[in-house]
Amino acid sequence: MLSTTPRTTLGRKKHRAVTDRAVLHAVLDDGLICHLGVVRDGVPLVLPTGYGRDGDTLYLHGSTGAASLRKASEDLDVCVTVTLLDGIVYARSVNNHSMNYRSAVILGKAKLVTDADAKMHGLKVLTDHLAPGSWEHAREVNAKEFAAVSVLSLDLAEASVKMRAEGPDDEADDVGADTAWAGVLPVRTVFGAPEPSADLSPGWVIPPHVTDRE
Repeated sequence: MLSTTPRTTLGRKKHRAVTDRAVLHAVLDDGLICHLGVVRDGVPLVLPTGYGRDGDTLYLHGSTGAASLRKASEDLDVCVTVTLLDGIVYARSVNNHSMNYRSAVILGKAKLVTDADAKMHGLKVLTDHLAPGSWEHAREVNAKEFAAVSVLSLDLAEASVKMRAEGPDDEADDVGADTAWAGVLPVRTVFGAPEPSADLSPGWVIPPHVTDRE
């Protein structure tokens, strides 16, 4: 079960809260990008960030020169969110238009991963999340690259999940009047056909770990 702290308890639409930890894992695994929120110099800052999950640990990464990651690693509370849009809900009234979605919010203190083996593991988790199969296919991280990247870990102990997966919630009078179309327009994220780099040497065939995602 997910934690039920004051910070992760929904204030509105409580019936949309999901407390199954497996659903949190599924939302994180289905997403491709998160938003990392930190307070820097007294100002809130929210940035898109790459991530990957291993069990109940979330890994984040970026350049060692990124001020947001340096701030996030300073024993401060951070907020990470992942949102998946599943549909646009058209209602009979403009006020009742909505979205179907799955969202996760994780709160806690991000830790800078300094152990070399643990840091390399975090980079593998991040790579496998965004581009499965690439860790084995592409060149290894070299020493210069390894030194230039920061990896943070964030425990999933304090998290909440909220979901909407339903049709329009129209007022009875609007349903009776029947003056506008109502329903759901599904939204899907799909992969297109791979586009080989123009500087590939002749003879390359697109590898299975790329084509399998189409």
